Amino acid sequence: MRGGPQVTGAVPGPEPSGRRAPRRAGLPHAVPGALPASARVCLQADAPGQVLEVRSPRPRRSVRPETRGRHRVQPPCGAAPGAGRPGRTARPGRRVRAAVTRSPRPRPGRCGRASAGHPECREVEDEMDTSVTARTGGLRARRAARGSVTEGAARAGLTARGVIYLLVGVLALRIAFGDGSRQADRSGALAEIAEGPFGRVLLWALGAGLAGMAVWRLSEAVFGSIGPDGHKPRKRLLAVVRCVFYVFVAYSVLAFAAGSGGGSRSSDEQSKDVTARALHLPAGQWLVGVAGAGIVVAGVWIGAQALRRTFRDKLKLGEMPSRVRRAVDVAGVAGGAARGLVFAAVGAFAVRAAVAYRPEKAKGVDDTLRSFAGTPAGPWLLALVAAGLVLFGVFSFALARWRRV
Repeated sequence: MRGGPQVTGAVPGPEPSGRRAPRRAGLPHAVPGALPASARVCLQADAPGQVLEVRSPRPRRSVRPETRGRHRVQPPCGAAPGAGRPGRTARPGRRVRAAVTRSPRPRPGRCGRASAGHPECREVEDEMDTSVTARTGGLRARRAARGSVTEGAARAGLTARGVIYLLVGVLALRIAFGDGSRQADRSGALAEIAEGPFGRVLLWALGAGLAGMAVWRLSEAVFGSIGPDGHKPRKRLLAVVRCVFYVFVAYSVLAFAAGSGGGSRSSDEQSKDVTARALHLPAGQWLVGVAGAGIVVAGVWIGAQALRRTFRDKLKLGEMPSRVRRAVDVAGVAGGAARGLVFAAVGAFAVRAAVAYRPEKAKGVDDTLRSFAGTPAGPWLLALVAAGLVLFGVFSFALARWRRV
């Protein structure tokens, strides 16, 4: 209660049963002027549950500041019986009720005993401390996995991926406009970087960034990714697949940077070689067909996710200006749709090679992009897909800046 006089002591009131209530030792007398002269104060009680009252000539509805719901709150340890809550004030016309108890009840321990020092209680406390320690260790491991090192590796990997897609899109645009001297795939992009100034240094940096991408995906597989369903087995399995893919990509880039020639083969040669080896295995035709169908499904899923703009759930939209947000939306939708189309086309060529049992019909990224120029739409379809890949590279740069990791 607020705004009323402060209750600072006890004033002997009329005897309830014809005898005077004994005064407790150590209870101070009332301070003159603390309450109105017309008020009657009863703060002295001996029996538990005694009601303490403050009345005035203008009675109002009663309140129970010392109770919460149906349970009465005991006074703090060491407080005088009947003192209630210290520092409480009373308004005129309101009644203050407080529970009076002679001695506080002992708090039960964690095992249910009245004494916290019971042997069974100590065993329960030790078990709880062990579980808390294990939980704390797991939390620290998750924080370390999502700490600054892993976050830096993820952002470096997204940047490296953006560089590769940007260069592949530029090479595809050159093919669309008549300059087909370079392969429009990862090997062509690496050769383009190697011919520039500080080419070897940039290749090593690119390989290190892709290795960081693999480390980030591995941390998602072990500790889970962001989002409400980041700890589900489906998300963890997808993170494992991505980790294996980026380990292979990082190895090819680092091999190209080292000059061993591991990453100099074009995607067309690699796809035909892998398809030929798989077709010679028992049930190899089925294996290639199922793998190609899986790539088609992955491409359709990538395009659908881009059109639905699900990437917005992983971005820090509050930190992005409105114009940047709209530009990122355009780049994410167009780039994701182009990327999904390329994946689906590569998978379709693999299925066709499995059905015809001819590994030369399998195509990599370069031959797939060139096949768009042979459609009735002509080079314009290839130019649109190439522009989409360029936008996906720009979108990867935006993810490196504003993605939640």
